[in-house]
Amino acid sequence: MVGNQATKAPPSLLYMVKQVELAARSRLDDLVRSSGITALQYTALTVLERHDGLSAAQLARDSFVTAQSIADLVRSLEGRGLIRRERNPRNRRELLILLTEEGRDLLGRCAGPVRELEERMVSDLTPHQTEQLRQALSKAWHALS
Repeated sequence: MVGNQATKAPPSLLYMVKQVELAARSRLDDLVRSSGITALQYTALTVLERHDGLSAAQLARDSFVTAQSIADLVRSLEGRGLIRRERNPRNRRELLILLTEEGRDLLGRCAGPVRELEERMVSDLTPHQTEQLRQALSKAWHALS
């Protein structure tokens, strides 16, 4: 092997996962910007769409943001009328965060473009490979959780 012609090791899986995450987040930010929200806010709204009525701490965990940053995110989404907060009937000290109809409408408008983005991401994979990727990512996440 001469000079720099040595066989290079492939990039680490952690590096590759981060590359995909950054590319997806950038494209998602571009898609939702016209709706006046960020990719992080969109993620929080989709979490509420699946599990409505979460505490701020639960929403932060499921949205991949810190407990400190969820407060600003919630205030912003509430100010836009996309979510609302109400007292938990089982624990009056706790506020639950709920998706509003305006929030559901926004998610509905974004659904097609977001689906197209995901389809673009896996366009070179077969349906079977896509399902294998989904399962592999889920197993990797569980191994680290």
